[in-house]
Amino acid sequence: MKRQEEAKNILHIKNMVCNRCIKVVKDELERLGITVLNISLGEVEISKPINRQLMEKVKNVLLNNGFELIENQKAKLIETIKKTIIESMYPDSALDNRKKNFSDLIVEKIGKDYHYLSALFSSQESITIEQYYILQKIERAKELLKYGELTLSEIAYKLNYSSVQHLSNQFKKVTGFSASEFKNLTQNTRKPLDKVAAK
Repeated sequence: MKRQEEAKNILHIKNMVCNRCIKVVKDELERLGITVLNISLGEVEISKPINRQLMEKVKNVLLNNGFELIENQKAKLIETIKKTIIESMYPDSALDNRKKNFSDLIVEKIGKDYHYLSALFSSQESITIEQYYILQKIERAKELLKYGELTLSEIAYKLNYSSVQHLSNQFKKVTGFSASEFKNLTQNTRKPLDKVAAK
């Protein structure tokens, strides 16, 4: 019973992909008079359940800011998969995850069979988990290349590639540019993380 009560105090939100998203969601919920106890990518713990009328306001304010309240269990699973993948792009904050296979990370985080999660993700997103993971890695590589603080070798290590060549090949395949060509581009071709998907 207590677990059910706690579940009611957790809001699952789609399209939260960065710290700025966290700030926007927190500010908007507090503006509605909702006390936020804890907030992370895709998940907000609030102090008490909210009524239907206030929930409608929450949905509207989230939509106005490019987010979406997730009420379907399968959609929650998919969002958790995305969150886990995005967080794995920042290994400095989770160094113990560096050598783990991303599929193991997902299973560990969600506690469900990977084949089930993979089939669910593909059916809902029209892209495999593996493809989504690769696209996120390339977007992160673009970000690091634009910063210009790391060598390609350091970026390959940071993103857990087996070699610089592996990163280079994948980068060219996804973007159509070599890493050095991309670095020299004047136009920023990066996409927001929540818009990354196969065409």
